[in-house]
Amino acid sequence: MNQTMSQPAGQSTGQQPEPNEKPGQRRGWRRNLAIFLLVAIPAGYLAISAQKSRGSGEDKQENAAAVGLTDGWPTKVQRRIYDTPIPSYSKDVAFYETNSWQTSRMYVQFTTTPEGLDRFFSRLGTTREVLNDGRITIDDKAAGTVGWKLAADTKWAGGTIDQKDPEPTLDVTVDVDDPDRPRVYVVSTVKP
Repeated sequence: MNQTMSQPAGQSTGQQPEPNEKPGQRRGWRRNLAIFLLVAIPAGYLAISAQKSRGSGEDKQENAAAVGLTDGWPTKVQRRIYDTPIPSYSKDVAFYETNSWQTSRMYVQFTTTPEGLDRFFSRLGTTREVLNDGRITIDDKAAGTVGWKLAADTKWAGGTIDQKDPEPTLDVTVDVDDPDRPRVYVVSTVKP
């Protein structure tokens, strides 16, 4: 005759608790570990994300605080905002942007061809006729901001393109010492 032994109620068939351990204690640390992981992992991701975001903001702040021209083309958005249509195949392109509550400016320089210069003015809705021989339209303070030396011993032609708000005003000065390779300097000013 087989007799089945029954366990007293409340006891499991698994491991027996340690002598000083209460039956619910073993499950408690697992639950606490799970809760800790559920809180710690997202918090870790948030901390890493915040650090990356802060680093990105510091980089942007450093770039904004940099004085001087940046070699290369401004972004398409910058060129559109500041109405600076740099002709294709231009060389020695550089730019610098400043922003304040009252005024934002983009300083742009490039070397182009006579045809490229005509395209530049055409895209602005004007012609080279806006330029006056011997005139420098970029003042010393603006030129000094980016280190331009617009010396009197160079053959210059300059003009100002006033546009309806909210379009920018452009001061354009061109070094025409080499008529086949005009060097263009532009200060585009936007007032919000």
